[in-house]
Amino acid sequence: MSDDLDKSGRDGENLPAADPIADPGLPEHQWRPTDVDPAQERRAERQVTGMFLTAALLFVLFVVAYFAVEVDAIIFDYSASNIALGVTLGGGLLLIGMGIIQWAKKLMADHEMVEMRHPAASSKEDREAVMKDINAGIEESTLGRRPMIRNSLLLSLGALAAPSVVLLRDLGPLPYDQESTVWEPGMRVVNDVSGLPIRPSEIEVGQLVNAQPAIFFPQDGEEEAEISGHSQLAPKAKAAVIVVRMRPEDITPEAGKENWGIDGILCFSKICTHVGCPISLWERQTHHLLCPCHQSTYDLADNGKVIFGPAHRPLPQLPLMLDSEGYLVAQSDFLDIQGPSYPEIARHQEKLDSES
Repeated sequence: MSDDLDKSGRDGENLPAADPIADPGLPEHQWRPTDVDPAQERRAERQVTGMFLTAALLFVLFVVAYFAVEVDAIIFDYSASNIALGVTLGGGLLLIGMGIIQWAKKLMADHEMVEMRHPAASSKEDREAVMKDINAGIEESTLGRRPMIRNSLLLSLGALAAPSVVLLRDLGPLPYDQESTVWEPGMRVVNDVSGLPIRPSEIEVGQLVNAQPAIFFPQDGEEEAEISGHSQLAPKAKAAVIVVRMRPEDITPEAGKENWGIDGILCFSKICTHVGCPISLWERQTHHLLCPCHQSTYDLADNGKVIFGPAHRPLPQLPLMLDSEGYLVAQSDFLDIQGPSYPEIARHQEKLDSES
């Protein structure tokens, strides 16, 4: 416990520094129960030790949960892995903090100190001058005599919270309703820079082309597409794809996807299924696609399967065919959900798979 003596006069007036006072008039020191009762001291020591030991156990359980709890496991509609890791790590840190506080309050040395310090308060004249200016400003604003203005100001400041809700909502799409894009049967796959449609003969083995649906590149005389009355930015980013060509013998399609490519040309979503980063880092020799954000790696020769990194779902594939003029077009929209691997998306994907 520490008490400071102020070397200032009454009302904060600055006076010459005084000599230390032998008896400043402090009340008699009150000893803590742990200072006078050995049983209480031992009890407090056991409490602090118990907190530290429990924290150590929680840290061990954190490591166990990291390896034992399945990432896709769900409890109370939330990720069981996140809950287990958060409770164990957070609980351990909380107990360490509580133990240190109890240790300091009940068991560390308790003695009083008297320490001289310089005056911290402004002089009485300075304080009076500041209050005079404040009161003059309030009086000149007529705030007290105009309740309508005052109340409307308070209402407007309170309503300022509403835009924050909209801005937070606008940070990104919610993790559902992502099962469809603008791709439709017969829609051409076009280069995302030039907007030109793509023929198979224009893509070499090992090449990657960034592409978009033709709806975002109106031809001469066509009006710009309007997507559900919204900005094209979100639908365009969501529908972005990459087109790659491999030797047909290197591709191992899943059952039902044997006719999704054209002579080794396959089309996949450009959106990483981890947190939604755009990806196009292509390793032509290994047929691997690497996400630059967190190094999730997909094998495009094996149906976009994840072979490394934090992603948990394969990269969605867009089925391709040729139109009457020999250009690449979509057979349909993606059959898998686009976007990051939120638990809600994983459950919805399972529902779609069970229904198909």
